[in-house]
Amino acid sequence: MTVANGTGPPDIPGELAGHCLTLLTDVSRTARLLRRAELERLRDLGERGAEAGHGLRDLVGACLGATRAAWQTFPGLTAVTANELRRTGDAVLAATQAALGAVAEGHERAQRMAVRPEEANRRELVNDLLHGRTDLGRLAERAERFGLRLAAGYTVAVAVTDEPYLEGAPAAHRVLRELTGRYDDRTLLLAVRDGRLVCIASDGEQAVLTAFTELALRPGPGYPPALRVATGRRHGGTGGIVRSYEEALATLEYAERLGLPAKRLRAEELLVFPVLMRDRAAMADLVRTVLGPLTSARGGARPLMETLTVQAEAGYVNAETARRLGLSVRALGYRLERIRDLTGYDPADALHRYTLETAVMGARLLDWPDQPLWPVPAT
Repeated sequence: MTVANGTGPPDIPGELAGHCLTLLTDVSRTARLLRRAELERLRDLGERGAEAGHGLRDLVGACLGATRAAWQTFPGLTAVTANELRRTGDAVLAATQAALGAVAEGHERAQRMAVRPEEANRRELVNDLLHGRTDLGRLAERAERFGLRLAAGYTVAVAVTDEPYLEGAPAAHRVLRELTGRYDDRTLLLAVRDGRLVCIASDGEQAVLTAFTELALRPGPGYPPALRVATGRRHGGTGGIVRSYEEALATLEYAERLGLPAKRLRAEELLVFPVLMRDRAAMADLVRTVLGPLTSARGGARPLMETLTVQAEAGYVNAETARRLGLSVRALGYRLERIRDLTGYDPADALHRYTLETAVMGARLLDWPDQPLWPVPAT
């Protein structure tokens, strides 16, 4: 091994250049391929070069310098025929290509080995932050290694897609690469948890969450887009991270149950639903009382509930409601009359309208009529 100044760090580029010159000089004489052991030695040099702090550019430059030197020392270069020159040139270039590939493979292997422990530590930290049951003092100490101050405020965003996100999968890796390329990685944590892609951003980093949402929803060709991205509210401390994460999960659950078309969701926009569901027995009683009579209609309650939902989304404009439902205005009028006759609530009345809307949302949250409502205890 060549050592700079006798006591310094190993001169890996110099050692690599000497090894390549020996190999390529022999190849220029014999036109042979590089052997497996020789390629493994090149991989080892690439790995050691990375561990010594040498960039891939330096190692590639050493290989190419050796290629030029080998070509210049080829015996009888001026006397060879065109065919011999072509044959020798092809062999040297092929050997150079193989050598560069082996060196790069070794360099990348060292990089992966170096990054793997940090990724594992980061992944473990994210899991503990979102779990919320780890010793807070030890958790804060570990977080400081990544530049995180847990006393500050944090916001959590969660992305979901058709297929669960996998640790190290291309889609998750692309989002991480883009975010860390744009922002200081001390202001964010990104990890896969329970098949979801989770982003934790510190105070004042709203741009990180916006970029995360955009990248998850539109990751680019060849990557599966997220179905929805939900963002919790900003909270302080380690408990705040857990709370923001749970709010984001609850937002995704409400959006799925209600069939909301929006792809970008914020917890504060759906705060009414936790309030509505805080007393599930009362909500079940409301659904049963207001919407229960709709089950006696032809086709059951679902078509009439859909009519109420679409009418609310259309701003209670009958012509637009009929268009969205694929009905005539006259047929829509018949449905609204049936709702009024069966329930006793008139969608044209403001107070009745609010009651009907609330009952329909409650029914969707309780998955009624597919799931039965539990009986209200007799008084």
